Amino acid sequence: MRFKNRIEAGACLATRLKENAGFPDVIVLALPRGGVPVGFEVATALAQPLDVFLVRKLGVPGHAELAMGAIAEGGIEVLNQDLIRDLGIPRDQVRQVAERERLELARRDRLFRGERPPLRAHARTAILIDDGLATGSTMEAAVVSLRHVTPARIVVAVPVGAREACERLNGLADSLVCLEMPDPFDAVGCWYEEFDQTSDDEVIRLLALAGSTRSPDPGPD
Repeated sequence: MRFKNRIEAGACLATRLKENAGFPDVIVLALPRGGVPVGFEVATALAQPLDVFLVRKLGVPGHAELAMGAIAEGGIEVLNQDLIRDLGIPRDQVRQVAERERLELARRDRLFRGERPPLRAHARTAILIDDGLATGSTMEAAVVSLRHVTPARIVVAVPVGAREACERLNGLADSLVCLEMPDPFDAVGCWYEEFDQTSDDEVIRLLALAGSTRSPDPGPD
């Protein structure tokens, strides 16, 4: 199945997550930028609060689309040591890429949240959403980072994903929902008719729209 766009993908994903609707201890955390339109549809359908969870892929020098790891808020770093070794990437280059992405992570935090604190995930069910899983490195970093704030459960939810990545994430999260695991996979964008890059402005707009429809986050009891 190919999705028309991220909006349709989010609506389809929401139907598989409907058992989470209405409960006060559930939050939706979307990986920006492409995961936010998907997450917005899920959060709206489930009547749950939405926030971003900040993760950045560490691209191989000269081949930025190939992930050699990822970093996430909370100072978490996940590296694909096998890939780094096989490609002979020097440690200095890995550190340079990681530092550049940390700066971008901080920029996005200021831009997307401003003065608003992150939603509290402690003792809650956190649904982590992206528009798809290719290598799974960014989502893996998100799960590892989120564990540090001790949520009750972590659910990874995506419209489409590579089988190997999904199987690995299923072992890391408490549960995984993936609508489609095509083989061969190729790339996430292959499974969308429209896959334009999500802009910062779109992320800000959707977060503001989601925030305007709910009361302030009281945190868990």
